Amino acid sequence: MSKKYKNSLVWFRRDLRDYDHAALSHALQESEHVFCIFIFDKEILNALKSKEDRRVEFIWESIKELKESLIRNKSDLIVLHDKAFEAMSYAIDQFKIEAIFTNRDYEPAAITRDEQIKKLASSKNIAFHDFKDQVVFEKNEILTALEKPYTVFTPYKNNYLKKLSQMTMPRFDIDPWIKNLAQFKSQPLLTLKDMGFQATNLHDIKIHTGMSGGKLLVDDFKERIALYKKTRDFPAIKGVSYLSVHLRFGTVSIRQLFRLAQESFNEGAETWLNELIWREFYFQILFHRPDVAIGKAFKKEYESIAFENNPDYFKAWTEGKTGYPIVDAAIRQLNQTGFMHNRLRMIAASFLVKDLLVDWRWGEAYFAERLIDFDLSANNGGWQWAASTGCDAQPWFRIFNPITQSTRFDPQGKFIKKYIPELKNCTDEEVHAPWLSQKAEQFNYPNPIVEHASQRIKALALYKSVKN
Repeated sequence: MSKKYKNSLVWFRRDLRDYDHAALSHALQESEHVFCIFIFDKEILNALKSKEDRRVEFIWESIKELKESLIRNKSDLIVLHDKAFEAMSYAIDQFKIEAIFTNRDYEPAAITRDEQIKKLASSKNIAFHDFKDQVVFEKNEILTALEKPYTVFTPYKNNYLKKLSQMTMPRFDIDPWIKNLAQFKSQPLLTLKDMGFQATNLHDIKIHTGMSGGKLLVDDFKERIALYKKTRDFPAIKGVSYLSVHLRFGTVSIRQLFRLAQESFNEGAETWLNELIWREFYFQILFHRPDVAIGKAFKKEYESIAFENNPDYFKAWTEGKTGYPIVDAAIRQLNQTGFMHNRLRMIAASFLVKDLLVDWRWGEAYFAERLIDFDLSANNGGWQWAASTGCDAQPWFRIFNPITQSTRFDPQGKFIKKYIPELKNCTDEEVHAPWLSQKAEQFNYPNPIVEHASQRIKALALYKSVKN
């Protein structure tokens, strides 16, 4: 049977795998020859402050594995370091492309970029096909009875689960049409150094990259998913899936993870499924309210909060030297590994905004620089949740007590001591508030830079002034 297109191009972005891949599956079915491309986009990379960025290295390692996999199938991966428009223009002409296939992205900058590529394709009389791949439901697929986007999670989740129960999770197969991959040889993979970047401590901290890393973590989590609900809030326990970076870069399939949750039939899987739905809730918030991507509060009445923004307090927070061990250990974990446990993200964010009275946007930007799993929608949603400025956020008068959070979620201080070795000789009681110990001077650890009780009163007054 003749194919619709002779030569097609699959553009990989947040989907760095060659299985259960919507764009690749469609391209292979509709084309005689499918070429694959990944672009290290200069417009994105040039904006990064550090040239030792774990995300860039994670992508590079994952691209390396994807390229090797395509080579085993007698094809290859075109990898370019350029602006997206120039790179796509080159590839279209070089390989006589008749159609572009890609999976959709929902961030405002990505939508703008893709519109430019669509116009480029149109100007060359080339078809442009994009597909839903990184979410199960997108855009306007989950709406209220009034055809409006949800702003509260629970009714969104209920509608989501209803629709989920009525559908069969699709599989975008690759293998039946794998012979339609173009047989060609591309240039060797450029190095991090070629792009002006350096290797990080990714291997030292045992971050598993690529499709093989994603599979390793999925298989590991299968054995623990039943305990997820009971263990997920305790950072010293191996309780979470650690799959967030793989979801971010698509080295695992979201449909694969939903199947895992649905097939597990236990309370841990049900709780984890809830977290996957939260991820998509934040995606649809960003899609319908792109202004949050440029620093706007979801709840507009909170735009006028006059945060104190003490730069010394912010500096101490970024260095893990606030004097509150659970907060400092969380930030040190982030600085050393690019990862922060989800419970700690809430604690650290609440402390910055409602104890130190620093604008949530400062913290959002810091996380955006440091998190290896940084995702604009989830990061913004999480920070606005903590700051009470977002959709379905914690109430403005709810303020985490860092000591209470510490004793509850790291009762023996195991996590704290891992990242704050100065406190390794503290007792289980001392480690949560070492300044109260008679041995405080021996710990070589800073005293609290603020008093929680008094800062709580100031925070309540600050928020109340906006509410009135």
